[in-house]
Amino acid sequence: MNHEEVGKYWDGNAETWTKLARAGYDVYRDYVNTPGFFRMLPDVTGLDGLDIGCGEGHNTRLLAKRGARMAAVDISGNFIREAKVEEERVPQGIDSRVAGAAALRFPDSSFDFAAAFMSFMDMPETDKVLGEAHRVLRQGGFLQFSITHPSFDTPHRRNLRNEKGITYAIEVGDYFRNLEGDVAVWSFSAAPAELRQGLPKLKTPRFTRTISQWFNMLIDAGFAIERVGEPRPDDAAVKECPFVQDAQVVAYFLHVRARKSKIGGEWD
Repeated sequence: MNHEEVGKYWDGNAETWTKLARAGYDVYRDYVNTPGFFRMLPDVTGLDGLDIGCGEGHNTRLLAKRGARMAAVDISGNFIREAKVEEERVPQGIDSRVAGAAALRFPDSSFDFAAAFMSFMDMPETDKVLGEAHRVLRQGGFLQFSITHPSFDTPHRRNLRNEKGITYAIEVGDYFRNLEGDVAVWSFSAAPAELRQGLPKLKTPRFTRTISQWFNMLIDAGFAIERVGEPRPDDAAVKECPFVQDAQVVAYFLHVRARKSKIGGEWD
C-alpha cells in the first residue's frame, strides 16, 4: 500500500474521527498518550516546529499554546480542512498543509523540532518518513514521536478480562511479522453506542515494525536516540475514565525523542 492509498483511508476517516475526538471520546489520547508526550517534551517556546500527521490539529494547537511557531502536515485533505477551520476560529498562526510524510514540502533545515503524535505507525515507507523528518530539521534539532507500542500492538492481539470486565493481561503474537497496510476496522469504544451507530467505522492501515527496526531506522537516518517513554495512566486517571484501565497492564504507547546529529552520514 502506498501513501496515496493510505491518504484515501484517512480522508474517509476524517469526519468521524474529528467529531468523536472533539466530543471527548479519544480517551487514550486525552488520558494517557498526550499527557505523557508533553511530560517528556523539552521547552519549545520560540521554536519553529512541524507536526507530522497532524490530523484535525488537536496536538498542533497544544504545541502552539506552549509557545512554538507551528506548521503542520497531513496526507488527508479532509483533516487539513478541519484543522484550518479551527485555526480560523481561534487563530494561533498555524500553517497547515496537505503533504505526505515521505515527501515533506519544506526546504532542508526548516525546523527546530518535529513532532508526530500517533501517526508514524500508520505510514508506509517508514525509513523515508524518518529520513524526511531528519532532512527538514536544523542541526541539533529533535524529533519526538509517539506510536502504538510495538511489543503490544502485534498482528495477533487479544485483551484478556476477568469476570468483572477488568483487563488482567494482553495476549500478543506474531511480533516479528511486519504488517504492510492491513486495514483495521474499529471505532472509539468510549463513545456511546447510539452515537457510533450513526457514524461509519474507522478504517486504518497498519504498518507494524519491531522495536529494533524502529531504533535502527532512526540511527540510519542520522538521529541519536535521546529519551524513551512508555506512558501509563495513574489510578486517578482510571477512576475518572475506566476505559483506560487496560493501559495500566501493559505499555500501549512508545514515545521516542531523537536528536539530529549527523550530516552526510558523518558525526560532527
